[in-house]
Amino acid sequence: MKICVINGSPKGKYSITVQTLLYLEKCFPENTFSYINAGQKIRAYEKDFSQAKELLCEAQLILFSYPVYTFLAPSQLHRFIELLKASGIDLTDKYVSQITTSKHFYDVTAHRYIEDNCQDMGMRVIHGLSADMDDLLTAKGQEDAAQFMRYVSFCVENDIYERLRNPTAIQTPHYSPQLEEVKKSNSYDTVIVADVCEEDGNLAAMIDDFRRAYPYPTRIVNLAEYPFSGGCLGCFHCAGDGKCIYKDGFDSFLREKIQSANAVVYAFEIRDHSMGARFKMYDDRQFCNGHRTVTEGMPFGYIVCGDYLSESNLRTVIEARCEVGHNFLSGVGYDADTICAMSKRLAFALNNQYVQPRNFYGIGGMKIFRDLIWLMRGLMKADHDFYRKHGVYDFPQKKRGYMMKMCVLGAMVRNPKIKSKLGSKMNEGMIAPYKKVIDEANCVN
Repeated sequence: MKICVINGSPKGKYSITVQTLLYLEKCFPENTFSYINAGQKIRAYEKDFSQAKELLCEAQLILFSYPVYTFLAPSQLHRFIELLKASGIDLTDKYVSQITTSKHFYDVTAHRYIEDNCQDMGMRVIHGLSADMDDLLTAKGQEDAAQFMRYVSFCVENDIYERLRNPTAIQTPHYSPQLEEVKKSNSYDTVIVADVCEEDGNLAAMIDDFRRAYPYPTRIVNLAEYPFSGGCLGCFHCAGDGKCIYKDGFDSFLREKIQSANAVVYAFEIRDHSMGARFKMYDDRQFCNGHRTVTEGMPFGYIVCGDYLSESNLRTVIEARCEVGHNFLSGVGYDADTICAMSKRLAFALNNQYVQPRNFYGIGGMKIFRDLIWLMRGLMKADHDFYRKHGVYDFPQKKRGYMMKMCVLGAMVRNPKIKSKLGSKMNEGMIAPYKKVIDEANCVN
């Protein structure tokens, strides 16, 4: 079988992810592997896509290989998908799957992003392999990779693949400003981080509507005008001092122009089931913050141009971003009503310093980072110092008193005589501290 690997890592042959493909190439010599280094050579493919076109057209199976960056694939791979769709190549009925490496931080949304785009092109999607970065170094990880290759081959041989699950995107109608201007005060600095080109008339009109309805002054940072040198390289140059290896000044720009605000509103047009390659580049380059929630408590809002309600994966990404960073999501504006509601909730959050406790998206994500940084604290010292200072290292083994209490309680419920005597007293004992709180409640509205 002819297999074309789209290597989305900016590290090219030094990608940890692509080592799994090289391993499979050696283990399954009956297959022929070819490689497109999309992540490392994206500028070259922007100029000439012909080589990629030839390899993709010849392939019987296409395998995306990439590290998970910021909930999704690296921005360079986003750009490659844009070029792929624009090239007009017919990949209908080609089989496609993917292999990623990460610490399982939102690998599910990254995989869904690739699958959604492949289904756009009429390809036959086979669910991919999500591996830990170190899996290939273990016997189990090697066997998992080999079993995955056998499974994919079985699916291709038997024409087994995932059926389309995305509704057809609705054409976004022309947006006409509808909201009235409200009186402004100078209380809070709100920055609108937008990716707006001249042709994005709808998005520009939506931003204007938000600015009219929002009770505080706003300033706009247009990513389309920022001189990015390139996407994140995953080089860890910033791990020590937070300084990016690029000399385009992005780290200072991020901290002085955006993170200094009281609230942030992100605005973009949906492109290929995400925020587009340039906005994704901005997201990835925020790795100069490491894994630190430096904007914790700041309220966020979104203005999204496109058929937002049909994009379930994008909705998950937006909510998860806010939950992990412990930012109140004041809403996503995709029409006049939702833009108006988002502006009111954002003002409420600022006036009341409102932020909700994290849900599973945030707690689960931060626990992955907690364990990762603890293991890598020698390399990621800035992250380690931040986590230690902010109490992120909340390992369960530290809660010895609670564990002892559960041991005593467990011994009691396993004893039939004690259990029968307790009856409903156990439930009463469990809610007793809560009743005390309620009895002593004296909330002030």
